[in-house]
Amino acid sequence: MLAAGTTLAAAPAPAPAQARELAAEEANRALVLEFYERFFNRHETVEAARVVADDYRQHNPEVPDGKAPFVEYFTSFFREHPQSRARVVRSAADGDLVWLHVHSTNGSDDRGQAVLDIFRVEDGKIVEHWDVIQDVPDGAANDNTMF
Repeated sequence: MLAAGTTLAAAPAPAPAQARELAAEEANRALVLEFYERFFNRHETVEAARVVADDYRQHNPEVPDGKAPFVEYFTSFFREHPQSRARVVRSAADGDLVWLHVHSTNGSDDRGQAVLDIFRVEDGKIVEHWDVIQDVPDGAANDNTMF
């Protein structure tokens, strides 16, 4: 309880440079989330890839570098796995990096995989990607889920 005549001080507003950095991080996160929804859930590979740089760099050893090969790889994958979906559980951004924690499945009978996707964004384009992928097991040594 405050004493009579005491006021709460408002938190200081972020400095203009910090505010711009936070806005840029949020814009990067929003860009990646929209891309991810369109690309991996709606399978709009060509349309969604408009935000992928032509010289896109891929660190997943199964997927080639470059925007066109990336689109071709997943267009073929989604043709073979039309029920493939990727539910973003949480996301975060730090500077030009955006992290997504994802539950990826290839149909209702698939336990799926826990995926950590990391994207680097530069000038409004996705320029680089890393991922760590782990199968969701039938059982666990604890009561926690992977999500």
